[in-house]
Amino acid sequence: MFLNRERYISRKKEKRMMSSKNAEKILVIKGITKRFPGVIANDNINLEFRAGEVHAILGENGAGKTTLMNILYGLIQPDEGEIYFKGKKVVLKSPQDAIKLGIGMVHQHFMLVPTLEVWENVVLGLKTKTFLDKEKIRKKILEISNEYNLKIDPDAKIWQLSTGEKQRVEIIKMLYRGARVLILDEPTSMLTPQEVKELFVIVKRMAKRGLAVIPFITHKLEEVIQISDVVTVLRKGKVIGTVRTKDTNKGELAEMMVGRKVLFKVPRYRSKKGRIVLEVKNVSALSDKGIQILKNVSFSLRAGEILGIAGVAGNGQRELSEVITGLRKPTAGKVIILGEDVTGRDPKEIIEMGVGFIPEDRKKTGLVLDLSVAENLVLRNHFQYPFTKKPKFGFGKVLDYGEIIKFAEKLISDFQIITPNSTVPVGYLSGGNLQRVILARELSFNPKVLIACNPTAGLDVGATEFIRRKIMEQKRKGTGILLVSEDLNEVLSLSDRIAIIFEGKIMGTVSPKTKIEKIGQMMAGVELSRVE
Repeated sequence: MFLNRERYISRKKEKRMMSSKNAEKILVIKGITKRFPGVIANDNINLEFRAGEVHAILGENGAGKTTLMNILYGLIQPDEGEIYFKGKKVVLKSPQDAIKLGIGMVHQHFMLVPTLEVWENVVLGLKTKTFLDKEKIRKKILEISNEYNLKIDPDAKIWQLSTGEKQRVEIIKMLYRGARVLILDEPTSMLTPQEVKELFVIVKRMAKRGLAVIPFITHKLEEVIQISDVVTVLRKGKVIGTVRTKDTNKGELAEMMVGRKVLFKVPRYRSKKGRIVLEVKNVSALSDKGIQILKNVSFSLRAGEILGIAGVAGNGQRELSEVITGLRKPTAGKVIILGEDVTGRDPKEIIEMGVGFIPEDRKKTGLVLDLSVAENLVLRNHFQYPFTKKPKFGFGKVLDYGEIIKFAEKLISDFQIITPNSTVPVGYLSGGNLQRVILARELSFNPKVLIACNPTAGLDVGATEFIRRKIMEQKRKGTGILLVSEDLNEVLSLSDRIAIIFEGKIMGTVSPKTKIEKIGQMMAGVELSRVE
């Protein structure tokens, strides 16, 4: 009876908070403008964040979300505009100023010390005049954990925790400091499906307890609909609109983001699967730090098939793609392409066999930013006919820029690359257009095998739709495609089969129709044979 009464009182308390504080403007920004050389990152932004609400900020990379988030957390100062906290005008010169007021932020990449325990990380950086009272700190952490359903062991070391648990530590760290406004930077990008569900429960509970929660999200519209009460869409530094979530839908939000209607469904082509074009047999490899990152990985890929590799970031996906394309030498195992053992071969040899590669880092690995768009579009085959010719005088070959520009202009048209012309440095282009340049280059030679790593990461829904359609068209042409993506929805919508990777091991291979809960268990380290 006592427990039921406690629950009743708790529910009454939450209802009072919702009714009394839902209308309270806890954080207001007026006319916020921030300029950087050559760009206005935030252009006269006016927003209100209310206690008891989850107010999502939605926008593609380059829309101004990160700048606005950093202004609200005191990391950078605006050129113009004002910030009001609980009705008082404030100046946030540093994160310390923000935290003192009650504004906390959980970064996409967690700011935790792996070797320290949870309670030590929670109080790290706090000023104190006396010795730390561990039991008092632990007690407060447990109180916060119970109030917001943030299950965590205060004595566990950070390295022992899952990604979702680390995120909870970051949230507790902010609540411990008295945060009433909580900014979440891409909160689901590193989580398994189960962890995403748990986070949503936590976020809604925090809002019910009177916090203003502000998740900044790039393109996961389904999650925006599930988690938020209010959505503001940014595009090119401006507020396009603010709507109540219950009054909108994915299509409307997507149109606000890109300025046109977006079709979310990519047609799935049924192509006849051919011979095995890629085999990875018992491959192991070391990370950049010399630690074993791939452990006895095996799978095969057929012509006309898309094999998805799913997993939380940092589980060996990048290293796997580098081993296959010759950028990283394996310590054991074999890579066989088109029936030929290419283990440890030079990347150039592998490219010449007909392997296309879309790397996860388009700027560092995919392109040479100082070279022109046209030069980047022929980087695969610049040394071959028709892009080279014999010079009028002397020996050898020189680049035929007439043929290069002719070839480039066709690709610019076919792949809808927005650029002033083909001769400008490719580094001047936006993220979505950089990705189109890479896609155009790799697909223009009709590869027999395509390794596509996070091909739509950070892109708006329009560019994402375009690139996914191109990948599906390439499958129809008979290319075997290895899709390595941290976007589980992308893997599910495009793949014929899905291999789940965890800590460098393949947990199993499943159909895209497999229940999301089962895939989530495998992403958390449960082998297929043990999945419930």
